[in-house]
Amino acid sequence: MSVESKHKCLTCGRVFPEGQGIVIKIAGETLEFHSSKCFAKFARELLSRLPQDEIKGYIKKIREEYEEVLEQKRKLKSKKIA
Repeated sequence: MSVESKHKCLTCGRVFPEGQGIVIKIAGETLEFHSSKCFAKFARELLSRLPQDEIKGYIKKIREEYEEVLEQKRKLKSKKIA
């Protein structure tokens, strides 16, 4: 495996091959995480440092979107049973 196809976790420092872990490209940055646990650790830290008044609207909108999807899934399941 070549060096180009390996990533290094931002939180734990482990090296992992392409196709494993979580690699996110956002705001011109590439963030590499060995596991979902490593990503969750980073995400908790990031969210705790962001200005709460600035992210509140985004949190509310995303929550509403997820709740809508869950409600649609619930309705589909209830229609199949009936």
